[in-house]
Amino acid sequence: MPRRIPIFYSALLLTGVNLVLRVVGTSFQVYVSRQIGPGGVGLLQLVMSVGGLAMVAGMAGVRTAAMYLTAEELGRDRRGNVRWVLSGCFRYSLVCSVAVALGLYLLAPQIAMRWIGDVRTVAALRLFGAFLPVSCLCGVLTGYFTAAGRIGTLSAVEIAEQLLTMGITVGLLKHWAGQNAVRACLCVILGSGLGGCLTLAALSLLRLAQRQVTASKIPVARRLRETALPLAAADVVRSGINTAENLMVPRRLALNPAVASPLGAFGLVSGMVFPVLMFPACILYALAELLIPELARCAAAGSGRRIRYLVRRSLKTALLYGLIFGGLEVLLADWLCLGLYKSPEAARFLRLYALLIPMLYCDAITDAMTKGLGQQKICVRYNILTSAMDVAFLYLLLPKYGMTGYFVSFFLTHLVNFGLSLRRLLKIARVAVPLHIPMLAAASALAAGWAGWQLSQPALRCAAFVAALGSLLCLTGVLGREELNWVKGLLRPKNRPS
Repeated sequence: MPRRIPIFYSALLLTGVNLVLRVVGTSFQVYVSRQIGPGGVGLLQLVMSVGGLAMVAGMAGVRTAAMYLTAEELGRDRRGNVRWVLSGCFRYSLVCSVAVALGLYLLAPQIAMRWIGDVRTVAALRLFGAFLPVSCLCGVLTGYFTAAGRIGTLSAVEIAEQLLTMGITVGLLKHWAGQNAVRACLCVILGSGLGGCLTLAALSLLRLAQRQVTASKIPVARRLRETALPLAAADVVRSGINTAENLMVPRRLALNPAVASPLGAFGLVSGMVFPVLMFPACILYALAELLIPELARCAAAGSGRRIRYLVRRSLKTALLYGLIFGGLEVLLADWLCLGLYKSPEAARFLRLYALLIPMLYCDAITDAMTKGLGQQKICVRYNILTSAMDVAFLYLLLPKYGMTGYFVSFFLTHLVNFGLSLRRLLKIARVAVPLHIPMLAAASALAAGWAGWQLSQPALRCAAFVAALGSLLCLTGVLGREELNWVKGLLRPKNRPS
């Protein structure tokens, strides 16, 4: 049997690509923020929130469904069936995306006037709808290439797409949009849409160039419905409520006399702080992207031991990674936000939200593993519950507490969602997590953060924090011989067939 590349090395490759793309994307976000200011960023966030809802509705869960169903067929060594899986996913995606695109085009004036509050955004919404089917079909193919282990191919195409997108967008922003937020929206949407066209063409040609394995036609509709529809429901509900939140936040903030610029305050957090907050997560997103098909293959093959190993290892990795970067962002908040945005207020918010990084990063990994084990319907319930809680909290807290209420709502709803998802994952994977491990890790991070805070230079702060954290994790037994042997095995793998 030919050797299959271990998940670590696939994740390492995808991590490098995600890191490059995230650097480019964050740099672009900083450039746009400087061009149009916090108020313009707030308007851009509202337009993209509506576009994001349309994208989620048009995608209708097909990307994860294509990845999951492909991984199932490959895990059972039925490669010929992949053709019929992709065919069904393409038809499903076309129907959903074209319907949503048509609805967005027709309703754009009402959405711009009643939701966004700026009728000049009609053209941006309609342009987004024109490219929507292309983006959704790209989702099918990227799901397939991820499940098939073609990470190198997918990475090269994604880099080419990003370069084209950034080139077109930056050129238009510089020579046409200027400081006009509405024109900036058109530039971003047009650049992204043309980049999606490149990705669709490239991945389609690469798929057609593969040697096709023939197999009798199989029914896919029922499996696709069972996989995609729960995901679509969860994603649409969550995205819809998130869009409603984003549109509601400036209006409810306007009722607080202490907030001088509601749109500017919203743009500061959502358009400036959050990109920096989630920047390091691109490495974990690479792991999460691969865990879905990996766990689906393991479940199809009945490999419970492998599932338990991946769950334990991934959760611990996400926890330690989140503690490291959470501490670094707390210590470097002033240096980052003053250097990027010239904004002390952004630094204050980043320091506050960075305390939640360990939970947010663990939640991302937990969500991916839960989907990989076929628990999409359960995710729907959790997402509906926590999203409804978020709307209620924001509606009640923003007029009285301003952006502090926004933080409280963000923290509570993410905590509840993470707790429910983790409980479900541990139950279905039959894994027990000792409570003392996260407690000792958190205590070590707090002590190391205090040590780093005593120093004034950013480089010395980082070095002291990382050294203290590593030492404390080893002394408390959170990092033991098992983890060190695991790292050695990754760096010097044995030549064994998988």
